[in-house]
Amino acid sequence: MVHYQRYCYQQLRKGEGFVSHLIGDVEDSHFGRNNYYKKAIRPHVMSFLFLSLLCCTLIWAPQLFGFSSTLSLFCSLGAENEHTGSNRFPCSSVSNGTICCHRSSVRTDVCYMKGDVRTHPASSSIFLYTQNDLRDVSNLELNEDEIDQELEFQREKIRPYTRKWETSLMSTIDELTLVSKKTKSHLIKCDVFHDVPAVFFSTGGYTGNLYHEFNDGMIPLYITSQHLNKEVVFVILEFHNWWLTKYGDVLSRLTNYPLINFNGDRRSHCFPEAIVGLSIHDELTIDPSLMQENKTIRDFRAVLDEAYWPRIRSLIMDEEREKQFRMQQLFIHSPSLTWSLLELRSRKEQKLRKPKLVILSRNGSRAITNEDSLVKMAERIGFWVEVVRPDRTTELAKIYRALNASDVMVGVHGAALTHFLFLMPGCVFIQVIPLGTDWAARTYYGEPATKLGLKYIGYKILPRESSLYYDYGRHDPVLRDPESVNKKGWDFTKRIYLDKQTVRLDLKRFSRRLVRAYDYLVSKTGQVPSVQVQ
Repeated sequence: MVHYQRYCYQQLRKGEGFVSHLIGDVEDSHFGRNNYYKKAIRPHVMSFLFLSLLCCTLIWAPQLFGFSSTLSLFCSLGAENEHTGSNRFPCSSVSNGTICCHRSSVRTDVCYMKGDVRTHPASSSIFLYTQNDLRDVSNLELNEDEIDQELEFQREKIRPYTRKWETSLMSTIDELTLVSKKTKSHLIKCDVFHDVPAVFFSTGGYTGNLYHEFNDGMIPLYITSQHLNKEVVFVILEFHNWWLTKYGDVLSRLTNYPLINFNGDRRSHCFPEAIVGLSIHDELTIDPSLMQENKTIRDFRAVLDEAYWPRIRSLIMDEEREKQFRMQQLFIHSPSLTWSLLELRSRKEQKLRKPKLVILSRNGSRAITNEDSLVKMAERIGFWVEVVRPDRTTELAKIYRALNASDVMVGVHGAALTHFLFLMPGCVFIQVIPLGTDWAARTYYGEPATKLGLKYIGYKILPRESSLYYDYGRHDPVLRDPESVNKKGWDFTKRIYLDKQTVRLDLKRFSRRLVRAYDYLVSKTGQVPSVQVQ
């Protein structure tokens, strides 16, 4: 399940978080909030006015007096950064032989290395050898270790995982040491040379949960590497073979090269550049303003299309061959029955022309206990219904096939709803919101689905639709004020609302959402939408 960290996210999304914490002592002091902001802002305003006046003077001076000024370029660049943000692409122009680390994000640290980059798995280190600031240490009375330290130029520590604010979790992520050294120091021998950059990241942490695999891993990996056009090597810490099997199709669309298991491959790999850590924007989405080519979450979904369709076509061909073989065998033994089956197949294809609705079914917690009745009701409204029951062993291409060919997806809040990424933009996503999950449902799935271009409909259940209705008194805060329970901490939210709650839908009430979705699809196409037969 999704690990919420609710308060931190609320502050992050409000633009507060650690900033408000840092200035809190000042606001509470005798200066007061208003005086603090006046004192903080006035010098910046005066500096900006002075700089603007200086820039205008230097820009117009060449035309008035007939000479050029290199400072005019500096001012024009400064003015541009004032509008576009100087941190839009941090460390985007790393000079050769240096390490640049961007650490201002609450979510992640990312370091960039350019030059002679060499891995040393035994010490969990990456070395960068440089000619910068060479110093003659031959006359110093030092032993080899001390000389080696004298020749060290820069040292950084980083845990390459995208949940930086969760300190307890991050302590479980392998730490890398990045060291910039002078070339006169002892060189790590290169066992394998690469002529393309590397991206280092970890598949530890919450990997194993679908939401986190996409939100903390695959989408950030796309954000960080897509501008390299597959000319990149992925180096993975805390490598899992099952993860490679699960996401191999997608990874093949992001890199042309085999993956490297950093901890399992003891050889030293050498690269001309390295990115250590992954960039992340928001929940299951991509901010185009932070992408060098203004890529969006739809571009990531296009990668999924490219990754899964070869496998889907293979599945379709296998099924068609199997059907043809069975039909041929049947025709030999019973021609009349063969024509009856062909008629049934024709009727099935007519049925598939109805809008398709997929129900993501759950077992145990947050299951829909009257799911069979829901299926029948949806069919009466006019949908062709398919129930999909994904688990950890289900091939993602098969789930992608079902959802990519659907018009509506219905599911109860939980990690499996990450599959909304498999829906085509313009489709409908209906999220059933159990008690106590309002904020998480909106933040983790509702808002990202809208950014993907889906028609999002949230269905917030009433207390009587929850199994908790029979476990607690009618006036218990668990039913009447879930917010107060959530404020007690994650353990309470998980134990009560996520692990112990099932849903029995009020079908009459829920049907209004399905009719709304059906009418939306009909109005969008001008007729009952047809579904691609697969």
